[in-house]
Amino acid sequence: MPGETVAIESVIPIRVRYYETDGQNRVHHAQYLNYFERGRVELLRDMGHSYRDFEASGFMLVVAEMNIQYHAAAEFDDLLSLRTAVDYTGRVRIKHSYELTRPGDDKAELIVTARTTIACIGANGKLTALPDYMRP
Repeated sequence: MPGETVAIESVIPIRVRYYETDGQNRVHHAQYLNYFERGRVELLRDMGHSYRDFEASGFMLVVAEMNIQYHAAAEFDDLLSLRTAVDYTGRVRIKHSYELTRPGDDKAELIVTARTTIACIGANGKLTALPDYMRP
């Protein structure tokens, strides 16, 4: 099989900063992409690797596809929880899913869900196989 489903995830807190909001004090829709990037970087760190070292080895990860569903608004100073998971790892691609929630007394409120497909490229800008440590 060319790829494999794996169960790797990381959860990080996200505090909404003022400059991430729009005129209504709500997180601007484009800011969520930055949150997802933070989630991927921290997930890699949780796996024992740094993105800095990954790039120093001549690799880069680029977003090939992204799908986002907005469920509720997040606002300035909200403390949110971002779960980032690896859903699939292939030879050159990784599929992630994201769930951003606002913790509550009874139940967390769902803010955003998303999925990305990330591709690995080499210094020449062409698709290349992921390093072994990034594949199951």
